[in-house]
Amino acid sequence: MEDAQSPQTEPMLSTSRAVASSRPATLPSSTSTVANTGWSINWPLLHRLWQVSIARQHFCDFQSTLPPPAAKMNTFRCLRPVAARVPFQRSTLPRVVRAYSSRSYEYIQISTPKPGVGQVTLNRPKALNALCTPLIKELNEALNGFNASDDTSVIILTGSQKAFAAGADIKEMAPLTFSEAYTKSFIESWSLLTTQIKKPIIAAVSGHALGGGCELAMMCDLIYCTETANFGQPEIKLGTIPGAGGSQRLTRAIGKAKAMELILTGKPFTGAEAERWGVAARTFPTYEALMEETLRTAETIAGYSRVAIMACKEVVNKSQDLPLRDGVEFERRVFHSLFGSQDQKVGMKAFAEKNKAEWTHS
Repeated sequence: MEDAQSPQTEPMLSTSRAVASSRPATLPSSTSTVANTGWSINWPLLHRLWQVSIARQHFCDFQSTLPPPAAKMNTFRCLRPVAARVPFQRSTLPRVVRAYSSRSYEYIQISTPKPGVGQVTLNRPKALNALCTPLIKELNEALNGFNASDDTSVIILTGSQKAFAAGADIKEMAPLTFSEAYTKSFIESWSLLTTQIKKPIIAAVSGHALGGGCELAMMCDLIYCTETANFGQPEIKLGTIPGAGGSQRLTRAIGKAKAMELILTGKPFTGAEAERWGVAARTFPTYEALMEETLRTAETIAGYSRVAIMACKEVVNKSQDLPLRDGVEFERRVFHSLFGSQDQKVGMKAFAEKNKAEWTHS
């Protein structure tokens, strides 16, 4: 194909070719003086200019093969950063939501058992899922990964049949001094583990959920458990107190009198009692029934608009922080704001037409 160069381009290409043909086989490594002229030549700079000239020649040759609109559009495109030149393609760009699928964890396992449902399973069986700092870091990373995922609407947090989490790792905790615990804000990240997650978290509890394990379960938005699950805040037996929100969340769930009794005595309570007192939403006779129903509930939630799901979690949680009047006003404002979402239109139209809503999650 013949080059269709513009009058302005041809002189530049001629100059480039002249420079290319006149380039010496080997270039001096520093500035030198041309004999009988007194002129100083910076050979490395000249070499760089030659490279730029050749690159521009190739670019202009490529331009000549494009239709006029495309050629105009691509003028000087090569000068832009690579990131700006690559078109956005959802199917090829890495996304945060996929981080959890490729990450290898030591103390937890990650899965997506159903569409829209993410699951984190504590996996430290020899220690009954005791909560050590590395486990908490992995858990935090996994939860944030699901929280950022466009494919996840609800998260299940569980352990094993024998233990959800038997508490904090005492061997890790015992040697700490006051100054170390205080200056390093020990356990602070634990008490805030789920509060920054905007998607609902369902705790599926079987076996032991003691100390930090009980606190971790109460951090979740919903607790399902077996009837024989073993909850408790036994820190008093170790000469300390709950440190990850146990005294606050348990009191809000069951009242001051009962919480005071349990925390002062270190007495455990069963899953059946947890349901009766309002700590757990539902109990199940077996571990298999627990996991089956937890997944069914998660799948039901994931079938709704993610925007509405997250709004529900936000307004219910605000009820724990605000006086009634302020809470009702906050709820009303969030309710109003959802009329700006696409899914509010989709949902109400589908209801009126007796169709199934096809959520856009926007």
